[in-house]
Amino acid sequence: MADRDGGGRVEPGAGPSSTGLYGTDVGANMARTAVAELVGTFVLVLTGIAVAIAALLDRPTAGGGYDSLAVALAFGVALVAVVAAIGHVSGAHVNPAVTTALAATGKLPWKYVPAYVAAQFAGAILAALVAWGIFGDESRTSAGGFLASTGPATGVSSVQALLVEVVITFILVFVVLSVATDPRVDEGVAPIAVGFALACGVFIAGPISGGAVNPARALGPMVVSGNLESVWLYVVGPVVGGVAAALLYDRVLASASPPGDEPET
Repeated sequence: MADRDGGGRVEPGAGPSSTGLYGTDVGANMARTAVAELVGTFVLVLTGIAVAIAALLDRPTAGGGYDSLAVALAFGVALVAVVAAIGHVSGAHVNPAVTTALAATGKLPWKYVPAYVAAQFAGAILAALVAWGIFGDESRTSAGGFLASTGPATGVSSVQALLVEVVITFILVFVVLSVATDPRVDEGVAPIAVGFALACGVFIAGPISGGAVNPARALGPMVVSGNLESVWLYVVGPVVGGVAAALLYDRVLASASPPGDEPET
């Protein structure tokens, strides 16, 4: 077991541990963890795609309808709430790319990955079903963006869409690792930091790939709408970007000393 600080976080450079994000005790109760991941992913995906569907169908709350800005903010705000609500229970991965990245760096035993990922996909599919029920059959057609399924924009190649998904997931997972596993970071900033990171990703990639950043967010609406075109982009891209970010932070930055703390020579 790696050394930890009093809050349960892994000390920089201490190596693999069963301590998860936000000091959670990974594996202590996998049934509870799976339920938390299902509910958290459900809230995240439903919030984001509901706003996106409303924008596509031009359904206003008051005044004009939602726009692209609202979609990015909806995903970001939802993740802030989810991390604050279940971060201490499951680590609030709510994203198979985050789970895979943690496992790749030894911060999550691989044996727990199937339970996390299954719960995340179940939550996303449930969210898409509920969105369909709320907005009706029109939301499953092209007018409703096939339940706000992600896909490369017109004129965007698969390579471009893949690249942007790698980059934005790199940003998200880099922030997650920095604020949720490093004891030098004030725990109170974590929900806001990861929520803003997700919003940044959707802002960047929305016009290119739809800004999935999350295989579960992508596959939930795709499965329920039956629109599985380019699904591989939203699995490969986020996983590659997430693992790259986790390896960079874990191997290079996690053990670095803050400026001014270097030992004297």
